[in-house]
Amino acid sequence: MAAKVKAGDMVEIIAGDDRGTQAKVLTVDPVKGKVVVEGVNLVYKHVRPSRRNPQGGRLHVERPIDISNVLPVSPKSNKGRRVHFEVDAQGKKSRVAADGGVIERN
Repeated sequence: MAAKVKAGDMVEIIAGDDRGTQAKVLTVDPVKGKVVVEGVNLVYKHVRPSRRNPQGGRLHVERPIDISNVLPVSPKSNKGRRVHFEVDAQGKKSRVAADGGVIERN
């Protein structure tokens, strides 16, 4: 299945505590159906003192959320919209939002 969300996209969170938040996608795991979104689903990770982190302590880390809980943001309306694919006359495939805004051309 083609990825409707890619790393670097702006997405809107549509479920959970961060509902309505717009942020950038950091990574996508299409096999597990998860995405990591910047500043969303933050948890504390407890780390031991090491050479890399001599103090140890607690770090804020983004954890993955389900890909079904995000929608790509359309540049036309600046809101989260469903996406479909279109192929133009030159054979270029592009993601098009439901309101007609072209998200990106490949």
